[in-house]
Amino acid sequence: MSFTLAAPVHSELIIRKSRFIGCVQPVADRAAAHSVVASLRSEHPGAAHVCWALMAGGQSAANDDGEPGGTAGRPMLEVLRHHELERVLATVVRYFGGVKLGAGGLVRAYTDSVAQALAGAALIPLVRQRALHCAVPYALEGLVRREIASVGAALIDVRHGSMVRFSFSLPEPSADAFMTRLDDATQGRAAWSKG
Repeated sequence: MSFTLAAPVHSELIIRKSRFIGCVQPVADRAAAHSVVASLRSEHPGAAHVCWALMAGGQSAANDDGEPGGTAGRPMLEVLRHHELERVLATVVRYFGGVKLGAGGLVRAYTDSVAQALAGAALIPLVRQRALHCAVPYALEGLVRREIASVGAALIDVRHGSMVRFSFSLPEPSADAFMTRLDDATQGRAAWSKG
């Protein structure tokens, strides 16, 4: 099962005079991640590096921002992958303290920054949603609305025409059982469609 984060969480480490400011936060996609990184660069103009890693399905990426290849972004990405996170951005702003850490030291510093931030993060399970569409006679509109609300489904759209058409989503594992339940409640008068 994959998880995302409830809110951004920060960490700060001082390692051999270098300051590492870490953050893990939920983001929607790569464009949102780039916006966050650009904002960090403007907030920390004196920083030596702003490294980042994004887990977002096909948009996942990692950036060492001038650190030796494979010592920052990729290790940060592995921490996110290890925690089964999705739609999460990890950033680490580094202020160089004048002492070189070596490749192994950099990998440890960047992974520790992300791991420390994740230690204080609230994880939210990501459950695949399924979109459902049905049409019912007007007399059943109230019943369908109550059934949708009772399972906590997200009502996306309601259209009134010759029938009342509902579009809503709910967690994939409970979709088939809900369809059966609604069929029973409407005595088979709910017409299901693909969209």
